[in-house]
Amino acid sequence: MSNRLSYSVLALLIFMISSTRGALIHVNQLGYYPQHKKIAIVVGTTLDSFSVVAVENNKAVFKGKLVSGGHWDASDENTMIADFSEFNTEGQYKISVGNDLSSYPFSIKPHVHLELSKASIKAYYFNRASMEIEPLYGDKWARPMGHPDNEVEIHSSAQSANRPAGTIISSPMGWYDAGDYGKYIVNSGITTYTLFAAYQAFPEFYDTLKLNIPESSNNIPDIIDEILWNLRWMLTMQDPDDGGVYHKLTTAQFCDFIMPEEDDGTRYIVKKGTAATLDFAAVTAQASRILRKFESEIPGLADSCLNASMRAWEWARKNDTVTFRNPTGISTGEYGDRSFKDEFHWAAIELYVATRIDSFFTIAQKNKPSKGYGIPGWNSVNALGLYTLVLTQDSLTSAVSKDTIKSDITKLADSLLVRYQNNPYRVSMTSGDFYWGSNSVAANQAMALVIASRIEPKTEYTNAANATLDYLLGKNPTGYCYVTGMGTKKVMDIHHRPSGADTVTDPVPGFLVGGPNPGQEDARDFYDCPGYPSKLPALSFVDHLESYASNEVAINWNAPLVFLTGALESILGNGTINVKRTAVVKHGNLLPLIRAGKNGVFVQLSSNWRGTVTLNDLSGKVIQKCGIDTNGNAAFKVKHSNQIMIMVIDAISKTGEKVHYLTRLNLVY
Repeated sequence: MSNRLSYSVLALLIFMISSTRGALIHVNQLGYYPQHKKIAIVVGTTLDSFSVVAVENNKAVFKGKLVSGGHWDASDENTMIADFSEFNTEGQYKISVGNDLSSYPFSIKPHVHLELSKASIKAYYFNRASMEIEPLYGDKWARPMGHPDNEVEIHSSAQSANRPAGTIISSPMGWYDAGDYGKYIVNSGITTYTLFAAYQAFPEFYDTLKLNIPESSNNIPDIIDEILWNLRWMLTMQDPDDGGVYHKLTTAQFCDFIMPEEDDGTRYIVKKGTAATLDFAAVTAQASRILRKFESEIPGLADSCLNASMRAWEWARKNDTVTFRNPTGISTGEYGDRSFKDEFHWAAIELYVATRIDSFFTIAQKNKPSKGYGIPGWNSVNALGLYTLVLTQDSLTSAVSKDTIKSDITKLADSLLVRYQNNPYRVSMTSGDFYWGSNSVAANQAMALVIASRIEPKTEYTNAANATLDYLLGKNPTGYCYVTGMGTKKVMDIHHRPSGADTVTDPVPGFLVGGPNPGQEDARDFYDCPGYPSKLPALSFVDHLESYASNEVAINWNAPLVFLTGALESILGNGTINVKRTAVVKHGNLLPLIRAGKNGVFVQLSSNWRGTVTLNDLSGKVIQKCGIDTNGNAAFKVKHSNQIMIMVIDAISKTGEKVHYLTRLNLVY
């Protein structure tokens, strides 16, 4: 640990020196997709031009003008925008201004974020409880098994007639929640949902994504295998007698910075609550429909999840005001909540989609937020229900208005888009978004933009989401790449017990740290840290082990990073499709998702539709024709650059609705 602490102090000193308002250039330190928006931020210069310089020979390959970005109160900086979107030659580059100012290096290449996407998911494997991390899969971060959790004690706050205090039950598996070794249902809820949503939105990307985890050789996508490790634990947290769900599994207090296998404190199952039970109901309902696809590999699990969801829903309806506060003697993470309208809204929508019973949607509508949807968090989950409606828009009953869904999601996305367009760093964040876990706020904003693009395919939504990833990877006022193991200016000394207690200098890779937090709730606890370099919202960050308020990791913070990187790799990794509609849908309603992927074009409807998709040239000649498969998908191998085509979809739904749909495509690879 001493080497890591020394590195952290040195890194902090370097940061403090570099953040004294001298000239700086901030870039995405991983890189940019060739055919898409490329922005760098320059501060502290009076010059008006920049160059893109090849790393291999230090020669300028592109020159451009700096444009004023304005003043950002969050960092007290005046920015200049360096836009080099026109330059698309693959290679390693840096941005230079004048003779003395250069950025960190970056790449321009297809799939520039593929390894990041893999690492962000594999971080969950490294955080598995009840499993040895073997060298074959964990490399230098291998460790013995910790917390088997096969003998866990029912805490007095959770006792019931058939499970009195002191009863021993088995509750293995699951992910460690954050920098500690607790397992919490509420935070697992939004996390598991987001990972499932990533798979649902981009299945062709995740179906072939291999992470080198123990399950990689089976017939289930690795991301689903990883989700199952936590989902199976969640199922053990339901009381088999009444369907209620326990809030958490932890020791009484946080342990010291020790490895998992060294933590031998008594583990407790703690108190049921309405929030935990509804989050559980929502996720298990979602799991029941997504896991149907893998019925032959995991028979019966989808049905078990739906049954568990229904029982949890029944308990929550009877116990609709059970708040959670840490009981006497328990002081680990609380995840307390006083209002449950958002949880009822989300769970009701998930049960509606899973069962197609309209009465669930009626209940959801009664709990819909009156002032519109906001960015989700563990204690505000309304938007997750909206996301589900968008992702299942072609298989909903007549009880749901597609126009309302579109209006709700685009209202949220458009507000973020305006922020992005006006922000001096070209990100949707404002000063008010900087609090504990601000980086997850940014990632969740980007996720909302991607979800909106599924129903309103605006290029601007994708550009704004992509710019958020730039922000997280170094195009931000601190200059840090906020994901462990990535970039040049790396976060090294994260608040994460396995990373802090092992003998490896590098932290476990793939974790998004919490990010700048002017609340600085941990400042009073520092005993070996120089402290925060600034109180300004976007600069209030310190790369130190003890900075749990800015440098901790958490499963719910990583989840939108998983969604975002998978989305951008799917949408932008190989190319893009600019869609201009030249005809309206005839005899029905349909809004297909059309995007570039590996080797061609993918069309995604839903399993509700059957029919054909045809690609024609501008004269009407058929180039390719493809049937819509049982999942509602069609795929074409198209490798020609800058090709204009007409796509025609002729489909019929299971309810007999017929559609004839035309779209003009401009393919750019």
